[in-house]
Amino acid sequence: MLARLFPRALAVVLFTMAAAAVSAAPAAAPSLRLYTLDCGHLSLPDMGMFDDGGSSDGRPGEMAVPCFLIRHPQGDLLWDTGLGDRLAAHPGGVVNAFGIRESVETPLLAQLAALGVKPDKVRYVAFSHLHADHTGNANLFVKSTWLLAKAELDAGLATPAPIGVDPALFSAYRQARVETFDLDHDVFGDGSVRILRAPGHTAGHSVLLLKLAKGGAVILSGDLYHSRANYEQSRVPPINFSRAETLASFDRVAHLLQNLRARLIIQHDPGDFAALPKPPAYLD
Repeated sequence: MLARLFPRALAVVLFTMAAAAVSAAPAAAPSLRLYTLDCGHLSLPDMGMFDDGGSSDGRPGEMAVPCFLIRHPQGDLLWDTGLGDRLAAHPGGVVNAFGIRESVETPLLAQLAALGVKPDKVRYVAFSHLHADHTGNANLFVKSTWLLAKAELDAGLATPAPIGVDPALFSAYRQARVETFDLDHDVFGDGSVRILRAPGHTAGHSVLLLKLAKGGAVILSGDLYHSRANYEQSRVPPINFSRAETLASFDRVAHLLQNLRARLIIQHDPGDFAALPKPPAYLD
């Protein structure tokens, strides 16, 4: 009997410890800054791929594709790398194999240069997950340390590759310094920037929790949600790796938002993107 109960009891203890660690993390770094970069745009003919309940079937939609530069006293972190800069050479955009029009107005490298940031000086690069619209510029940062959820990397390197993943886009991980993690990861060791497990969309999907001195707690959603409607109505995309894990991640993030009084930024939502300050302005 004890043998059967032990795994469940251990899981409860570990979950409780993880939740306590997040809520009890130290105060924000005093000069932490969050810059929002425009790393592309998606025009979709059918939003049904993001709602397995059918309410979005046949409806077209638009999505922002941001990248985020987090400036910390110990160095810079780039969260997601967007669509590839190569798309900037196609003003009308390019239609991919799924019928989605992808476009980039200003290359990521140009936006970083405007902030005085050189790609070889970015200390860390991290990804919510390895889908192509989040890894398009990954190989530009071979000098950075890549922070990768082990489950996500393992899944991304599977044969055949999962739908939406192009391993060629992040092949530079073989030359870069790589740090993998299984659970949550404290990037700078002070609790101000934490990569949190939120699997379901993909096997190792993560969200990013920031603790800003003025702005308070902020969670960058990755693709846990694709729109405000998905968040408000708990819509699960049929393309997700696991529906059950997606719902569990919804629950975890909902508790974090409540307990930390955090702001949720849904990365793909055009309204959320438009509400963020544009460089050189930032959140702090």
